[in-house]
Amino acid sequence: ALLEEMPDDAAAFLRASGFAARLGAVALVPGRNGIKGAVLGLGDGVGPAAFGALPFGLPEGVVCRFAGPLDSPEDAVLGFCLGAYRFSQLKTRQERAPARLVPPAACGHAAMLASTAWLVRDLINLPANLLGPRELAEAAVAALQPFGAVVEIIEGETLSSSYPMVAAVGAGAARPPLVVRARGGAADASAKLISLVGKGVCFDTGGYDLKPSSGMQRMKKDMAGAAIALGIARLLLACQIPVRLELRLGCVENSVSGNAMRPLDVLRSRRGLTVAVANTDAEGRLVLADLLAEASDAEPDMLLDFATLTGAARTALGPDIAALFSNDDDMAAEIETAARAAHEAVWRMPLHEAYDFYLDGIESDLKNISDKPYAGAVMAALFLQRFLAPGTKWAHFDLFGWNETTRPGRPEGGEAQCMRTAFELVARAARRGKSQDEGGMASAA
Repeated sequence: ALLEEMPDDAAAFLRASGFAARLGAVALVPGRNGIKGAVLGLGDGVGPAAFGALPFGLPEGVVCRFAGPLDSPEDAVLGFCLGAYRFSQLKTRQERAPARLVPPAACGHAAMLASTAWLVRDLINLPANLLGPRELAEAAVAALQPFGAVVEIIEGETLSSSYPMVAAVGAGAARPPLVVRARGGAADASAKLISLVGKGVCFDTGGYDLKPSSGMQRMKKDMAGAAIALGIARLLLACQIPVRLELRLGCVENSVSGNAMRPLDVLRSRRGLTVAVANTDAEGRLVLADLLAEASDAEPDMLLDFATLTGAARTALGPDIAALFSNDDDMAAEIETAARAAHEAVWRMPLHEAYDFYLDGIESDLKNISDKPYAGAVMAALFLQRFLAPGTKWAHFDLFGWNETTRPGRPEGGEAQCMRTAFELVARAARRGKSQDEGGMASAA
């Protein structure tokens, strides 16, 4: 249909060059004075992905605008901006600049989504020598304080007494563990309380259960859950979504030293449960457990946690699909709907209660891994569930936070996986709550 609308010479050129409108394919159309324009292939899909091919598919430094109507200008701008990202600040050599876009009107929301995704990607891509627990905590302060959040950094004796398992995980590192706790959002006490928790292991050696060298290659990204939770919090505050917001990040390193936790050490958790460390490389769930215990005690309307938690989830679903666990069927369905709207991929996994006894300890209340070689992602989620206050509405995202290869809109490296999904979920819940409140007032009147 497009070829029928184009000038004959441009249409003939595209036919002769074999342009087939595959997703992310970019064809430059010649004109009398050089390049007349470009055509972008959208493939069979919808969403922002294809537009991510434009920044480096067009000539360097060119300034462009969309020539025709778009199904979703917001998706187009978001995809373009996501595709323009490259992590190059540590290179001394100048890289080629992306093309630039004059966006359609009223696309500020897409720009905010993209800039926050860039922040999350930057944090994940930074090497561990430049991003330790302190730097991650300070990044949270810098990201949230401009939007009115109250941010605390908890450390030292206060951390050891309040979050004993976070302290145990970080005890082996030269850089001490920290917990970030932030509050912000709506002042109205009747607004929904949304609680976010993120795993911020800035580097994971595996501890005494040491990873092989190949297993450490990407362990700078083991803080991706914290970066993504931080990105969601920033979006909710910046977009003034009418909710009360709490954020907790466990910022630690899992290292080997004389102070590091040992296999079969028994830890006392914030919840009071004792945990045997059956494997020191299953440290992320220890960090999350203390944070989830505190967060759930505040009785949030929705508690979401984000973590690069298990290789088992990646074996099951690969790098692009986040494993979703939830103890609430309605919320799980809402998350799946939000993921489709955000053009992200989640797949619900079972919290299979029949496996729960595999976590029972002998000399402790429970152990941090099962001694059975099955269902590793399910066992991790069941472990976390043990620390929730009764009645908590909870979802756990076991994600990868990384692009294995460069694709349109998704350059190789850190990725803000499920950030848009969670933002969409909370924004929809806030809108739904507001309309219910207004409906109640109207009926009462």
